[in-house]
Amino acid sequence: MRGPFPEPDAGRRLAPDGAPLVVAGRRTPLARAGTLLADVPAHRLLAPVLEALTAAPGLDPGRLADVVVGNAAGGGGNLARLAALDAGLPEWLPGITVDRQCGSGLDAVVLACRLAQAGAGDAFLAGGAESISTAPVRGRRLPDGGVDFYHRAQHAPTRDGEAEPGDPDMGFAAETVAREAGVARERQDAFALRSHRLALAAASSGAFDGELVPVRGGGGWVRADNGPRARLDARLLARFPAAFAAGGTVTAGNSCFDADGAAAVLVVARGTAVDCHRAGGSASLAFVGATTVGVDPRRLGLGAAAAAGSLLSDLGLDIQDVAAIEFNEAFAGQVLACTDRLGLGPTQLEAVLNTDGGALALGHAYGASGAVSVVRLLARAQSLPDGALCLALISSAGGLGTAALFETRTPRG
Repeated sequence: MRGPFPEPDAGRRLAPDGAPLVVAGRRTPLARAGTLLADVPAHRLLAPVLEALTAAPGLDPGRLADVVVGNAAGGGGNLARLAALDAGLPEWLPGITVDRQCGSGLDAVVLACRLAQAGAGDAFLAGGAESISTAPVRGRRLPDGGVDFYHRAQHAPTRDGEAEPGDPDMGFAAETVAREAGVARERQDAFALRSHRLALAAASSGAFDGELVPVRGGGGWVRADNGPRARLDARLLARFPAAFAAGGTVTAGNSCFDADGAAAVLVVARGTAVDCHRAGGSASLAFVGATTVGVDPRRLGLGAAAAAGSLLSDLGLDIQDVAAIEFNEAFAGQVLACTDRLGLGPTQLEAVLNTDGGALALGHAYGASGAVSVVRLLARAQSLPDGALCLALISSAGGLGTAALFETRTPRG
């Protein structure tokens, strides 16, 4: 168990006894887009994850109330319903798909927790899925009947006369954030290398084994992440050129790569007939609260810091009270700018932030990434003391950030 961790206050519980619990979490391996899972559509990525979760100890699938799924780059429709049917779940079980771009998977989990909190059902499956490899080509109809193909949706308006593009690509925004925050290239590269080394160590030690669900791709079964690079070192990272701006510091080496994958969790309403917490014999995450806030879309990477600052302030906490943080590593410079802004010092960063690596090594599966963070927090909760605080963070296109806070609950003897 890594440390030091903040000591939980035994007499204080931020999550009430009746708070919803995240009791199980699974994910597919994350594969670089265009590689091992390139022929697997999003619903086929998610279906085996849902199947695995419904096998959780003590769960009667008849008590499930809904399936809540995040997706960002798919072709529309109701991915949650499609995946649930493909997983063989009961036909009467509905599904709802949410889109908050990169934050979609985390917001789906938050929505499920709030539904359980409001008494809308006993149990929910919640998460996200993204098949960037099979995402449809996008196009706008033109008056003459032609089609204007485009790479991505618009996330913010662009107005004439603006000094900066109002809706920049994420890489350009990351460059702006890193420059304005004074995050040097060397620091970004070091953080990227940390992510790869931690992910490789976690995979070697079996830290991911309990959460991974094998998926059959065109070349056979995929059982492990294929992103972490064992041969990466500081000298190689230093050779990468700037990717988005001449003389810039953001490179392909300290940026995430696109990935295909899916992740989901089982959320239960405490005190109902569904009590997997006792049956499962493992730690769970009690939902404390969450918030999503908007920031300048031109500096979209700062959204997570704004959301976390707001949430922690509302609860009378600061970042030093948190024992485990999973922060989607879209860009090293963006993550470090946010942790600096939140006051996360070097020692605490090493102890609590993405201690098994993150998206710089594992990849960013857009709408699934926030759900991956919750799956990872649940895995890490198994070695944390009862009452420890766990924080999931993600920044999203359009200048958004979501933060969700959980509290560990260990089984009663």
